[in-house]
Amino acid sequence: MVYEPILPRTGVGVDVHAYAADDDPQPLWLGGLFWEGERGLSGHSDGDCVAHAAADALFSACGIGDLGTHFGTDRPEYAGASGTTLLSEAARIVREAGFEIGNIAVQFVANRPKFGPRREESQRVLSEAAGAPVSVSATTSDGLGFTGRGEGISAVATALVYPVAGRPSADSPIG
Repeated sequence: MVYEPILPRTGVGVDVHAYAADDDPQPLWLGGLFWEGERGLSGHSDGDCVAHAAADALFSACGIGDLGTHFGTDRPEYAGASGTTLLSEAARIVREAGFEIGNIAVQFVANRPKFGPRREESQRVLSEAAGAPVSVSATTSDGLGFTGRGEGISAVATALVYPVAGRPSADSPIG
């Protein structure tokens, strides 16, 4: 009998949101957490680009579309949805497609909020949503570009998934 190794698959997700307009203030949700007193991001859902990038990386790793495919603006039921809800649903979709999640790593670029003091809390909340380890790091762009000018926040994520024997895989995609 010949056994084929189970090879992991990796994916990349990117998400960017502008800060909400002054005449339409929004709460800031980032990394699954509410940031009191911080200017929020605009978006179809809560604008949590950390959670969105994580979900997009999962879809990328499995080859089953992207954030827009599953939660796009044409899906009114996701208007205002929390990033943790989208990440949890993405993890469910990925598992239904025949994969298990190894881990997700996210780095976001912003001048604020100061992330370090809440890193562990964010990682715990996102890991619970994904049902797998999620690590989050933050950096600035040294005053360069839209993040440096304080116009918005960007996030890049990677995800590692692996096919689970006995489940369908991305070669037999779900609807």
